Amino acid sequence: MMPFVSNKITSLFQIKYPIIQAGMVWASGWKLVSAVSNAGGLGLIGAGSMYPEVLREHIQQCKINTNKPFGVNVPLLYPNMEEIIQIIIEEKVPIVFTSAGNPATWTGKLKAAGIIVVHVVSSSKFALKAQEAGCDAVVAEGFEAGGHNGREETTTMVLIPAVKEVITIPLIAAGGIATGKQMLAAMVLGADGVQIGSRFICSPEASSHSNFKSAILAAKEGDTQLSLKKLVPVRLLKNDFFNQVDAAEARCASVEELKSILGKARAKKGMFEGDLKEGELEIGQVAAIIHQIKPAKEIVQEIIDECYDVLNHFSK
Repeated sequence: MMPFVSNKITSLFQIKYPIIQAGMVWASGWKLVSAVSNAGGLGLIGAGSMYPEVLREHIQQCKINTNKPFGVNVPLLYPNMEEIIQIIIEEKVPIVFTSAGNPATWTGKLKAAGIIVVHVVSSSKFALKAQEAGCDAVVAEGFEAGGHNGREETTTMVLIPAVKEVITIPLIAAGGIATGKQMLAAMVLGADGVQIGSRFICSPEASSHSNFKSAILAAKEGDTQLSLKKLVPVRLLKNDFFNQVDAAEARCASVEELKSILGKARAKKGMFEGDLKEGELEIGQVAAIIHQIKPAKEIVQEIIDECYDVLNHFSK
């Protein structure tokens, strides 16, 4: 049984499998992106950790290393937005995922340039806003996810059917998905595809530091927690930096104090430079069931094979 042929997401992006690799900061450079796209999924460059000209270099390298579709993830709260959008249009990137901001701001301009636009949301309310803004699809990201997260704390199991009820455009599930079984579960709930982040960090192609990858493999349930909700909510692996933030939040620290603790380049220090004590380590709850570093191609195939195996088992 092959349920993904001519699926809404595979048709929209012109890809083989409805698997999207999340555009994660300090992980999603051209090597990972082109590997996922070559494997039949959709790779996304993580623009959130790139200066504009660095982003251009990664886009150009993707064009060299894959002839398959790929895209760019753009967190809208980051600076240099005008320049980043202009580079994406100039380089004729076919697909853009936007997040952490108002989709109405840039969707019109991107679509006018012939770009497919997808927005990441954490609630039905914002899914409707993305649809009204003209987005071609939405990613509904549950509370389990790493990185930027929703304040509502709605789990993927609840969020996907809730969003499915109110939108007509294609729906991509994210948050707590790393296996074929989890992918199938998301699609049973109403998703047309899945976006996967944490699992792809544990690949040799991901640009994250090896220390960070090792910490993910060692993680157990409860080793991550949503934090910094007064600023931009992020799910973090617990370490000395997390403990500082947690203690500050417990005493109801001000936004200014939290900003002071966060400082600058904290995520780069943790995820890219490998400082496991003082760095910001953004990762999803699903880290607890990730046990191996594997090439991106193997990860994609393993997810698809398991999904089909389980589907065929239940169809009997």
